[in-house]
Amino acid sequence: MQRNKGFTLIELLVVIAIIGILSAIV
Repeated sequence: MQRNKGFTLIELLVVIAIIGILSAIV
């Protein structure tokens, strides 16, 4: 899990955004 230090942050932000959108819909 030490490929890209920035990728993990971007992935985390994307996951949070998806969860937020799903929560807004539901």
